[in-house]
Amino acid sequence: MNVKFGASLLSWITPNWNPEAGKYAIEKTAKAGFDLIEILLPPSMEFNTKEVKKQLKDNNLDVVCSLNLPKEAHIAFHPEVAESLIKQAVDKTSELETNFLGGVLHGGIGAFSGNPLTENEAETIVEVWSKVADYAKEKGVNIAIEPINRYETYVCNTAKNVLDLISKTGKDNLFLHLDTFHMNIEENNFYDPIILAGNKLKHVHMTESHRGMLGEGTVNWNELFKALKEINFEGNLVLENFSSSIPGMQQMVSLWQKSPHDAEELARGSLEFMKIHII
Repeated sequence: MNVKFGASLLSWITPNWNPEAGKYAIEKTAKAGFDLIEILLPPSMEFNTKEVKKQLKDNNLDVVCSLNLPKEAHIAFHPEVAESLIKQAVDKTSELETNFLGGVLHGGIGAFSGNPLTENEAETIVEVWSKVADYAKEKGVNIAIEPINRYETYVCNTAKNVLDLISKTGKDNLFLHLDTFHMNIEENNFYDPIILAGNKLKHVHMTESHRGMLGEGTVNWNELFKALKEINFEGNLVLENFSSSIPGMQQMVSLWQKSPHDAEELARGSLEFMKIHII
């Protein structure tokens, strides 16, 4: 396996990007011993790539990007807005000289129609993904799409949902991005979706059932790591757990219970947990 260990920006700060907070997250990620940071791009795209590139270089840290579509860029309702936003995210990814953009790119988080996904909506998504994939290919960027749970979207809840839509595009630079928190709600287990994805899986958000320390919740990590080894996973394992010690995080991600660990303990403990399991 060829694995890079990362930490999400959200492991250190709330998703409201600003230059000072970004610098703090980059420095913290490097000091904790990770290979890379996943920068969740702000939908405003107010993001100085030149400045961030220097900070990454100063801290000897690799980077990948992600984008979560907001409600106003829900593909099924606003395809042109979504296409434009994803292309802007591809531009930022390319400017940072990295080749990976992940995230919730099938629909706006919290946008619902009141019904299951329709065939027409699926066709719209396939059309937008196809255009975005072609654009990304010109820039040398791979895109990975993250299914999330039923309380946040009706579009893609499982690995199979995403893989089925990707197959309809016929594009070879579209991949799957899994998240163990959402898998714990939506999948039958942690083994089958990874085997189903095979080399289409490029990125995994590693997070516990309660978003706390890896190994202290109900995620079946043995099953997950077994599957990753069987597909000879090549990609990123990125920590995305949250601590109430971060100001504003409780309100941002509905983390109403006080966390037993601060952000630093969570990051270091979880990285150690991942490294032990991957050997």
